[in-house]
Amino acid sequence: MQYITWIPGDGIGPEVTGAACEIVRASGAAVQFERIEAGLTQGERTGTPLPAAVFESIARNKIVIKGPTATPFGGDFRVRIERKTEQGVIEARSHPSVAIALRKELGLFVNVRPVRNYPSVQSRYQGVDIVIFRENSEDLYTGMERMIDEGTAEAIKIISFRATERVAKFALDYLRRLKRKKLTVVHKANVMKMTDGLFLKTAQETARAYQDITLDQRVVDALCMELVMKPETFDGLLLPNLYGDIVSDLAAGLVGGLGVAPGANFGPDCAMFEAVHGSAPDIADKDIANPMAAILSAVMMLRYIGQPTSADRIEKALTQVLQEKRDITRDLGGEAGTRRMTQAIIAKLA
Repeated sequence: MQYITWIPGDGIGPEVTGAACEIVRASGAAVQFERIEAGLTQGERTGTPLPAAVFESIARNKIVIKGPTATPFGGDFRVRIERKTEQGVIEARSHPSVAIALRKELGLFVNVRPVRNYPSVQSRYQGVDIVIFRENSEDLYTGMERMIDEGTAEAIKIISFRATERVAKFALDYLRRLKRKKLTVVHKANVMKMTDGLFLKTAQETARAYQDITLDQRVVDALCMELVMKPETFDGLLLPNLYGDIVSDLAAGLVGGLGVAPGANFGPDCAMFEAVHGSAPDIADKDIANPMAAILSAVMMLRYIGQPTSADRIEKALTQVLQEKRDITRDLGGEAGTRRMTQAIIAKLA
């Protein structure tokens, strides 16, 4: 039995992750969920958006399924974390969001975003099947910002050999397991010659040990153009943190939007699976949210924990519901709500 930490999150998070967990149970997977609250709503209720109980649960279970967590725009919102070191010293750190706090504190150094076409999901493109690898630990997302004077702000971009080599090895190993043959490194080394130059050079050097995988490279703006012209030509993409965040959302738009895009974050001894869309508070509790991205994230989770039979059953049931078009949510072209779509998928599992 695999115990899994379940963080429902904010807005539509409890609905879509609740649907995913219900479907996982119905598939016969040998899992049990431990529900722990975290997010902006939790912070407003208790004063702590990311309580210690979250980390205690993850330390036990090592696997997380997480709903979207909200973050205010601008202002001075920070997530403060106090944790005891091995020497017994209390260290305090702060992060700009719950999601970033979890990635940093758990050492989740890579975000994996599969992007592909699904039956009956309306899209401008066909034949898209890309795996995106986003370095999670550095770049501009370290949050090293300051005001220089009243009218000028500064942010520091960090790129290191260690972090780039680590994510490049992960991406290459991941593609090798899937029997894929090409990885494209994305950068802006023509302008940011030291930081993005180091990212590109390190990835190229790392790939020399993987003769079965072709490595090429694209400047990030050229990549964006090519993605909207011929996305079917790409296989795997490796990007620094900021470009990865932007390009992965762009790529989701190629296949139907964030509602069909799963995601996972991996570290040395822990993995967190989450839909990549936001918390959408305007539609929360209205039974209209599309649970597909959360369900596909759960499918990734099941494969990761060694339960591929349940993963395959869920993906097959979801595909059948999509093809029939009767029990899908409005954003997918149907009239069903979250609950009806969930129950339709469960019925296919019976």
